[in-house]
Amino acid sequence: MNKRAAIAFILVALFAAAVGVYFGARHADSKAPFARMARPKAVPELRFNDADGRAHTLADFRGKVVLLNIWATWCEPCREEMPALDRLEAKLGGERFHVVALSVDQQGPVIARKFYAQVGIKALPLYVDPTAKAAFTVDAAGLPASLLIDRQGREIGRHLGALKWDEPQVVERLRRAIAAE
Repeated sequence: MNKRAAIAFILVALFAAAVGVYFGARHADSKAPFARMARPKAVPELRFNDADGRAHTLADFRGKVVLLNIWATWCEPCREEMPALDRLEAKLGGERFHVVALSVDQQGPVIARKFYAQVGIKALPLYVDPTAKAAFTVDAAGLPASLLIDRQGREIGRHLGALKWDEPQVVERLRRAIAAE
C-alpha cells in the first residue's frame, strides 16, 4: 500500500509539474519580447551568407535596428515562430528595421530554402551560417535565440525561445525600440 501511495504521489507531482511548465510557457509567450539591457553590449562579428551565396556580416546592417534570430529547421520552436517573423518583417521591415533570420543548418541554404517554400515565407531574406558558429559566438543558450541590435551594432536586448513576433503588444514594443534608437 505504501508503495502504491508513493507511485500515485509521484505521478500527481509529475502531472502538476507538466501543467506548470505548460502554463508557464504560455505565459512567457505573452510577455514583452525583451528586457532592455542596462548598457548596450558589443556583438561579436558574425559571418554568414545570403541565399545567393554572397558573404555578409552584421556590419552590413548598421544604421538599422536589427532583430537577429538564430534558428534551424530541425528546431520545432524555431519552425513555429518563422511565419510570425515573416509577418513582422513585412510589417516593420524597411530603412529603420530589419529581421535577420539566420539559419544554422549545416546543410546550408538548400534545406532552409525548402523550409521557406513549405511554410510560405515571403518577406524574410534567407541568411545561412552552415558552420553554426553564430549561436556559439553570441552565447545563445539554445534555439531560437533573438538579439535586438541597435543602429550602432550593439545588443540592447535578448530573447531565448519562440515568440509570437507579430502579436500587437510585441510589434508595439519593437516600434518603440526602433523609435528610441
